[in-house]
Amino acid sequence: MFVRATTPLDVAPNPFYNPCTMKHLAQTLKALSDPIRLRIVLLLQAEGELCVCDLMAVLKLPQSTISRHLAYLKRSCWVDTRRQGVWMYYQLSRESCAICKELLLILKQHAAVLPEATADRSALVKFQNTKQLDCP
Repeated sequence: MFVRATTPLDVAPNPFYNPCTMKHLAQTLKALSDPIRLRIVLLLQAEGELCVCDLMAVLKLPQSTISRHLAYLKRSCWVDTRRQGVWMYYQLSRESCAICKELLLILKQHAAVLPEATADRSALVKFQNTKQLDCP
């Protein structure tokens, strides 16, 4: 009698699993392939919510560049936005697919040893301690 080894497909489906398409998976991974977007995701993961002025100060890039990367991350389902007056705030998407959630766990584990991620978090703390009142 032949007994077949079980594979992940043989396991009962998880009711909380949010399957995605190959196109979505490719877009998700492509969004993280740019170092600036990856740094933005790591900062949002560490801080929860940031405005463009926070990211400009840390990444030392113009508003247009930061906004373009944030728009890409939003189209790729990585970030959500919240408007408060004239300010737009960004945070990681709460409706991420299972693969995105697993990738975020992996990123969190490895971010602690990345010099750029550590420097970005330090720069953000320094900026937020001296931030002007006109940028909430």
